[in-house]
Amino acid sequence: MKLPSGPRLPLAALWLLSRAVLLLYTFRVVFVPGPDVTTDVSVIYFNWYEVLRGGTYPLDDVTWQYPPAAAFAILSPGLLPFLEYAHAFFVLALVCDAVVFGLLMYAGGRPGKSHAGAWVWLAGIPLLGPTAYSRYDIMVTAVAVTALLAGVRNPRTMGVLAGVGALLKVWPALVLVGTARGRVTRRSWTAAAVSGAAVLGACVLAAPGALAFLTFQRDRGTEVESLGSLVFHVARFFGAWDGEVRLNYGSVEFLGPYVPLVSRAAMVLTLLAFGWLVLWRVRAREFGPTALADAAFVAVLLFTTTSRVISPQYMLWLVGLAAVCLVWRRSPMRRAAALVLVATGITLLEFPIWFSHVVASDGLGLTLLLVRNGLLVAASLIAARELWRRTVTEPRLREAADARDGAAGPGARVPAQGGHRDGELLKS
Repeated sequence: MKLPSGPRLPLAALWLLSRAVLLLYTFRVVFVPGPDVTTDVSVIYFNWYEVLRGGTYPLDDVTWQYPPAAAFAILSPGLLPFLEYAHAFFVLALVCDAVVFGLLMYAGGRPGKSHAGAWVWLAGIPLLGPTAYSRYDIMVTAVAVTALLAGVRNPRTMGVLAGVGALLKVWPALVLVGTARGRVTRRSWTAAAVSGAAVLGACVLAAPGALAFLTFQRDRGTEVESLGSLVFHVARFFGAWDGEVRLNYGSVEFLGPYVPLVSRAAMVLTLLAFGWLVLWRVRAREFGPTALADAAFVAVLLFTTTSRVISPQYMLWLVGLAAVCLVWRRSPMRRAAALVLVATGITLLEFPIWFSHVVASDGLGLTLLLVRNGLLVAASLIAARELWRRTVTEPRLREAADARDGAAGPGARVPAQGGHRDGELLKS
């Protein structure tokens, strides 16, 4: 699938138009069918805001399942005291959206780069609907995108942002998985560890309960939109499972027979994904210009797809990282990015528009989840294969070819096909 790139003015105009429409939905001027997704901000986030302003973390609320720096995001609407809490939060979400778009536009305009990344972000955010501005994930994604774009030239800055991002919502630490071995890895990982430790220490000293999220997160079950939930959706559809669906630990989960087993299986899949990433890191022979963003995209894809919970806002992470990948004109992640965009559009259909069908495990709800989760699985496999091919397989083949050429002597000829392919690869 070929993604467009074009001049800056039409891109900016489309961004303004699409975000104006998105704000109409977020401010409830125009309504999206299904549950009101903005209540997470006006009710849940606001209640946390009141508790945090009192000098403590929400110790008695099991729905608080976030690292301690998340408090900064929840408290941030206080920077706009002339607006009510929810409206201030939506405005700050818009600002983060604009920052990411501006960074992608700037990076895409440089030599050898493309505005395809800006197009991905431009389309991906409204595809998720009002959920995009009704969760603090857009703020976290802005930190991760900034870290990756900064990491091309300044590993320490990337490390600092990754460390802070990890204390906001853990997953931004994965932006460091593709750092080139040696000095880049030492600088970025050390900066991440130092900044993360500093933020964690400050949060622990500032208020009690900074680490309570660890227990709350541990006790989560299988959420109804996750990959593992398909087992129960199919069983309910055919009347073969007598469990229930209930709001539990802040999300709608399955409760009943075999749920712990499926939850453990999901954790095993996540561990296997981690093992694959470690193996890739050990086996990788070449960290080209796209490897940093590609590896981050693959890592977050794998951990999202295998998670016990695939909340709609997780798609923001994938859209942001896919956009960074496509800043490079010859990115190998184009097909996976296109699949993520389609999956994001399906996510809007399954939540909030037809979420009642998902909860009921009827034919429509089951179809939506099969398609959305199937797209995520396909994107994960395609992206992982491309990352392995670019960094492990093709460098090994080049090394073998160079060794053969050296053994054959200086007068040996390189086959035209192999030389063309290697040349094209090096240009990317």
